[in-house]
This record gives sequence, C-alpha cells and structure tokens, in this order.
Amino acid sequence: MSRPVLHIIAAARPNFMKVAPLWHALVADGTFDARLVHTGQHYDANMSDAFFRDLGLPEPHHHLGVGSGSHAEQTARVMMAYEPVAIAERPAFTIVVGDVNSTAAVALVCAKLGLRTVHLEAGLRSFDRTMPEEINRLVTDVLADLLWTPSPDGDENLLKEGIPAARIERVGNIMLDSYELQRQHIEADGTFRKLGLTARRYGVVTLHRPSNVDDAATLQVLVAALARVAADVPLVFPVHPRTRKNLREFGLLAALEAAPGVRLCEPVGYVQFMNLVSHAALCITDSGGIQEETTYLDIPCLTVRPNTERPVTVTEGTNRLVKPGDLVAEAGRALRGEWPHGRRPDRWDGRTAARCVASLKKHLRDEPL
Repeated sequence: MSRPVLHIIAAARPNFMKVAPLWHALVADGTFDARLVHTGQHYDANMSDAFFRDLGLPEPHHHLGVGSGSHAEQTARVMMAYEPVAIAERPAFTIVVGDVNSTAAVALVCAKLGLRTVHLEAGLRSFDRTMPEEINRLVTDVLADLLWTPSPDGDENLLKEGIPAARIERVGNIMLDSYELQRQHIEADGTFRKLGLTARRYGVVTLHRPSNVDDAATLQVLVAALARVAADVPLVFPVHPRTRKNLREFGLLAALEAAPGVRLCEPVGYVQFMNLVSHAALCITDSGGIQEETTYLDIPCLTVRPNTERPVTVTEGTNRLVKPGDLVAEAGRALRGEWPHGRRPDRWDGRTAARCVASLKKHLRDEPL
C-alpha cells in the first residue's frame, strides 16, 4: 500500500533548521512519503548547501530554482514552479515554514488547488505591516488548514484574528530540536577556537534586514557602533550577501574591515555558526531565529529592530530590542553582566518534531479543517 505523500517546503536558512528535525522524525516514523521541495530562495551555496549538509538533509526531491528578485517576482516564480509539482503529486499535506516569500506563495497555490497546508511557526506577529515577513505571516495563517504555534502568544494572536481554535495546535519551538540533534557536533566543532577566540569573550553579529542594511545612513550608524563595541570585545560577523553588497555600494566595507576587533567572514554552516553563538558573550542581530537560540542558551541578545514577532524571547528570555544609536551602551551593559537571565518558554524542549508527526497522523483522515 502506498504511503500518503507529504511535501516539506524549504527556502531560506531559518527554514532549513526547522525542516531538518521534522524531516528526520517523519522518516523515522514511516507513515508518510515525505518529500523535500527546495524553492531556491536562498541560492548562495554557503547559505543553502552547507546547511543541508550540516543538518543531514538529503538532496531535495524537487529544486524549483527561483533565485532572487523583488518580492513580487520571487513570490510569483515560486507559485508558477510549485503548482505543477503539487498538481502531479497531490500531497496529503504541504508543510510551509516561517515567514519567507516561499511560505506565502506555496500556501496560495495549495489553497487554490484544495490541498491541505500546515504552517509551522504560525501565529507570530510583529504588528508592523511595513515588514514583508509580516504580510507573509498574515497571508499564510489565513490560508493554512492547520496552524502549529511555538508559544502562547501565537495562539492568542490567531484567535483574535478569528482563526477557529480547532485549527490551532501549540507544538513548541522546532528550531531548538535542531540544536539538540546537532549538539554533540556543535560542541565538538571548535570554530571559535580556530579563529583564536576565547569562550565568553567575543560577540557574534548578523545583520540582513532591509530596514538596517538598505538605508545608507542607518548602516553607517551600525558600522560605527560595531567598531566601537569591537574596541572592547572581538566581533565575528558572517556577512549576508545582501549586507556585503550594500556595505560595498555605500562605501562602508573598507572601514568595517579595517576596524580593530571586527572579523568579517562569509556565511557559515549551521554547526559552525552555532558553535560561535553557543560560546559567545553576546549576539547582535536582526534575525528572528537567533533571538530564540540565545534565549535557549541564556546568552544576551541585542536585536536591532523596533519590534519582534517573538515577544516571548523578551518577556521570558534574554532578548532585548535595541535602537542602532543605543547599541554601544546596551552592548556595554551585556559585557558588564548587567543583563537579565531568562528561562526557556514552555515546550521549547527539543521534542517539537515528535509532536508535529503525532499531529499529522491525527489529522490524516480528517476532512479539511
């Protein structure tokens, strides 16, 4: 008897870490014929191939190869590329992850074809519709048949928006399943030592959001702030391709490269990156996922954004929202030990993937929700 087909959509770095534990749990369970669909939204080998390798993911069953482009172009390309795959294979479930363009695009395709969509990491809200990711979250959650939330605020947001409670299941934070699956490799990796760094005496930086890196004036403030922080503690900065391009175009790259204590490098794989993060004194970021990982590891996180779709990392964790102009002062607080310790939110326990598989099996024979 053939097994029901299930599609897992992978598109960008944060997706890969969330997809991996679910993939491994589905393969171990054996109920579904799970198939990976890589949209190609992150087309840089350092940001895609390396993560697949580190996370033990196989070659995708389908690679859509959409590449870069404007939000409209990328969304349209994903829809056009995924539709024939969905029509040919008619998956019992299509699992979309997070808030990237591919997530909303695939949800649209499935809704119009009458195929069931599951949104992993549903219900997160920044309440800032100037963020493209917020639009993707709203669209996906309206269309998805089953909404897997990571935290109570996700449940509350969806209920306030009129989503029926029967479609909402809190499964926990699957990002941390990846960390636990790879913990042994992360601890043994030694990337921070290879860079000549000392545990708890350096910081990690990631910046890629348009609000920070597409505006020359804002990016200039951030470059100056990083140089000042690096005078007190070395900073390792794996530079996103978008950020490197803008640093060069705005004439800021040379100054950052010359700043004592700043180490720029290419994006690294998941194991290497988490080895850096797990031994750091602090992280400076505008990423969503790193807010969660630092809360899990009890490491100060300075998020250079006016809002976050992960408020539980602020109310219960080690994350704080920081303005570019306040970055130096706030980093000083963290380095002096004047930073609050957090706690791990409920169901951030490394067992989210198992709850997801149980949920899929429960709903397999249901009528569409």
